Amino acid sequence: MPADVAVYTTPWCPYCQRAKALLSRKNVRFEEIDVDTRPDLRRWLSEATGQRTVPQVFINSRPVGGFTDVAALDQNGKLDALLGETPPPDLSPLPR
Repeated sequence: MPADVAVYTTPWCPYCQRAKALLSRKNVRFEEIDVDTRPDLRRWLSEATGQRTVPQVFINSRPVGGFTDVAALDQNGKLDALLGETPPPDLSPLPR
């Protein structure tokens, strides 16, 4: 699946593990970005998503939510379509 996927996580978060496992089961390549010791990234995540929790999953630089959101997209048959979208040529890089 060609989409650019990033997952912002912390090492101790069980929902982060579940989100990564779901994406791995779907053979999705993703970049994991650990925000545990990065208050700057935590602040950016809060501003970008309106959420203060992890994981936060981005597909082609668009926030799609945390584990429960991604799992709901998968159950509704909408996740594969998002993951199948080719990243636009002007894709803005996410903070890492």
